[in-house]
Amino acid sequence: MYRTWDRRDRELGRFHRNRWKMLSSGVCTSTVQLPGKVVVVTGANTGIGKETAKELAQRGARVYLACRDVQKGELVAREIQTVTGNEQVLVRKLDLADTKSIRAFAKGFLEEEKHLHILINNAGVMMCPYSKTADGFEMHMGVNHLGHFLLTHLLLEKLKESAPSRVINVSSLAHLLGRIHFHNLQSEKFYNAGLAYCHSKLANILFTQELARRLKGSGVTTYSVHPGTVHSELTRHSSFMRWIWRLFSFFIKTPQQGAQTSLYCALTEGLELLSGTHFSDCHVAWVSAQARNETIARRLWDVSCDLLGLPMD
Repeated sequence: MYRTWDRRDRELGRFHRNRWKMLSSGVCTSTVQLPGKVVVVTGANTGIGKETAKELAQRGARVYLACRDVQKGELVAREIQTVTGNEQVLVRKLDLADTKSIRAFAKGFLEEEKHLHILINNAGVMMCPYSKTADGFEMHMGVNHLGHFLLTHLLLEKLKESAPSRVINVSSLAHLLGRIHFHNLQSEKFYNAGLAYCHSKLANILFTQELARRLKGSGVTTYSVHPGTVHSELTRHSSFMRWIWRLFSFFIKTPQQGAQTSLYCALTEGLELLSGTHFSDCHVAWVSAQARNETIARRLWDVSCDLLGLPMD
């Protein structure tokens, strides 16, 4: 009997050690400090974005929490200020589902700041019922891709002026199921909430790769990341996903663990040669054949510019 319990204890201990090893396999170990640096993190009032902003503030950066819910953002900013002792944590309104809000944020930021060293496009929506943004875009493609595409464009000259600088786009392993259907980009012909999310995450990776090609030699580098399966508010639209999250809670990362790869790409020295690369668990990660298709990436760039009224060059 005692041997049976000993064996069970050993197995339980091994299980917890393996779980910890899995969840902590990607940890940003950079010691880089950021005094004088300016950072923008979208969706920074909760989850991965909040933890990312907190760590960057801890390192001395001036951090802008760009979020839709300003009241909630102010509470988080005060929390970060208290924890880090950094008073340079600022909240600004940004609704990625409305291009007027994106342009207003960019205009205000450019008037306020002389530099921008790190832009982390972190905010997103997942598995929403079919709906459209203020500009008529399907919500997943509109917020997750087009909103960040426009924001990056509007801040690009500031990033170039501040080089070396970086853009980090938070994508997902879900991109593996994604496809860019140019004839149904706004899901008006057929719609599936789960697949719509996957399509938008594929768009994040294609945008990152095309942006890297266009910025070569500018001093601005860009990376896409898969944060892992993270306990966050992204599942608020799906009771099924919330149930799955609870069922497999042992294998789900905390927001702090989920922030590590974004931090790795923002902080790690010598990463410039890997601009355009996708990362997971703080390592270079494999992407699907669709995500490596330069023709699709270029066409998506042109279509996105056309939808947003931006010059294509």
